[in-house]
Amino acid sequence: MTTGQPGALRRLTERLTRSAHEIEAAELRRESSDLAGVVHIGDAPQRTTVTVCGEVRSVTLRPREETPALDVEVWDGTESLHLVWLGRRRIAGIVPGIKIQATGRITNRRKVMTMFNPAYEIIGRAGQAHG
Repeated sequence: MTTGQPGALRRLTERLTRSAHEIEAAELRRESSDLAGVVHIGDAPQRTTVTVCGEVRSVTLRPREETPALDVEVWDGTESLHLVWLGRRRIAGIVPGIKIQATGRITNRRKVMTMFNPAYEIIGRAGQAHG
């Protein structure tokens, strides 16, 4: 007879066999859930102003002849989002591994979730508690 709840041994086995990626994703989801007003990237509606929070995975300068663009990929454990600042070559403090909170409208650009020129706040290093 089972009660529908996994036993202690099963929970321990699941925890020990999870990959580092799964553990990191769960931690990022939990951290962003703790922040007021923040939605998960995977749950964020498009064309509506939202606030998301996640870890910077990559920072890329997309040079153009007329207008450069800084492309920052952010991951929150549910989905990735590209933050794009037009006319910027770099933003001090935004480097891979940093946690960032961004507010703006999400759109799909070439099947990639993108937020252009968002307001942002650098929160700290990944794994660091906010506050």
